[in-house]
Amino acid sequence: MIAFRNVVGALVLTLFSNPASAQDLEFALINMSGYTLVEFYTSPENVWSWEEDILGDDVLESGYALNITVADGRTQCIYDMLMVFDDGDRLEDTVNMCEMGSYTIE
Repeated sequence: MIAFRNVVGALVLTLFSNPASAQDLEFALINMSGYTLVEFYTSPENVWSWEEDILGDDVLESGYALNITVADGRTQCIYDMLMVFDDGDRLEDTVNMCEMGSYTIE
């Protein structure tokens, strides 16, 4: 009977425990590339299309930094990033945004 109560107790805890909560992912994007960053996209690594351009109408000139917040309501940490520069070059990377305080483009 004690084992049965432990199993029921474990099921109750599982049913009523909070699911992993979404958190905003924040980091400093630092451009030290020598070129102006004109587009910046992120998407979770398991999504096969890019989300909207985070910079919008803005740009990030070389030598400057910008605080980025990814508030997409997801609970995952691994994201793909796509950076497009004013000379047409593109850079892609995959990062763990939960462990990243800053990202420097060089």
